[in-house]
Amino acid sequence: MIKYPLATSTWDDKEIEAINAVVASDMYTMGKHVNQFEEEFSTFVGSKYSVMVNSGSSANLLAVAALFYTKNPKLKRGDEVIVPAVSWSTTYYPLYQYGLKLKFVDVDLETLNFDLNQLEMAITADTKMIFAVNLLGNPNDFDAINKLIEGKNIILLEDNCESMGAEYKGKQAGTFGVMGTFSTFFSHHMATMEGGLVVTDDEELYHVLIALRAHGWTRHLPKENKVATKSDDWFTESFRFVLPGYNVRPVEMSGAIGVQQLKKLPDFLLKRRDNAILFQELFKNHPDFHIQKEVSSSSWFGFSLIIKPASSIKRKDVVKTLTDNNIDCRPIVTGDFTKNDVLKYFDYEIFGEMKNAKYLDENGFFVGNHQVSLKEEIYYLYNLLNTI
Repeated sequence: MIKYPLATSTWDDKEIEAINAVVASDMYTMGKHVNQFEEEFSTFVGSKYSVMVNSGSSANLLAVAALFYTKNPKLKRGDEVIVPAVSWSTTYYPLYQYGLKLKFVDVDLETLNFDLNQLEMAITADTKMIFAVNLLGNPNDFDAINKLIEGKNIILLEDNCESMGAEYKGKQAGTFGVMGTFSTFFSHHMATMEGGLVVTDDEELYHVLIALRAHGWTRHLPKENKVATKSDDWFTESFRFVLPGYNVRPVEMSGAIGVQQLKKLPDFLLKRRDNAILFQELFKNHPDFHIQKEVSSSSWFGFSLIIKPASSIKRKDVVKTLTDNNIDCRPIVTGDFTKNDVLKYFDYEIFGEMKNAKYLDENGFFVGNHQVSLKEEIYYLYNLLNTI
């Protein structure tokens, strides 16, 4: 029987060699390999600066935190941030942790990103930031979003953790906002054990991110920086703290693996897009399922399917059939996040009705996409779903 897992390993002997090289060096903490990966990742996405951390969740935490610690803070507690109702939990948690007010807006049932009409209506004079999430590989319509915030002094931040390699009109997703975040977790477009990155073109934010990543100290800052005056005395600068930071540093092995993975990423993306072409051809006019509508050039994290209202199919039956036949499936990320009990801790507003988020929460699921050809698996999925 065919097996169709959610994800498969992207590693081969190159990653093992990279790990062994770090072991041989006997230097496991963040060092030259992390630095090399950051520089090469910046080149890949077309951003001036990259800061590697230990997860995409930590990338979101640092990105939000950094906006509070510039010389002229870009955000303050109580500020309103608009977020989509469907994302991963750690899109939202840093906003809560920094005392921001979340305004949840519905998603578009086709793209799975912001419902742009709802977003437009949700923006008020109180809106200080929009946290755009590129869901399942699909970039947002950034022309539309930028038009909505033009002249309004609203920050745009991007959670691109599921969409590495996606492009909107030839520009990499994750580079449209003041910062963008990425994940290199196992099931994502490339894997570094655990890992994530924040990218930015803003030098001050870059320096703030560097300090926040490691204890809020000055040690890793360049001599000339936009956070603190730094002396030439390495001894006193070793343990000098200027920001209330964290320890979310990556290990050196993850950086070394990232260097090797990045070389393979263009081919990984080609394979994912080839798989998506077949998936779209098979399911584009399916009587029972909606599929995600691609915006510009998706990097196709996975393949979502949402049962159409007119269909008699029930999701519980679909999930059981797929599971019984060795096809992994999951909810579409968190589904409607506003249903979760954790919201009792938040300062938040639900703008309008979460009609689409609720519908996909109850009727949607996704299956994996991989960095290798899935022709056999996608046909298997298609044929199996047609038997329900």
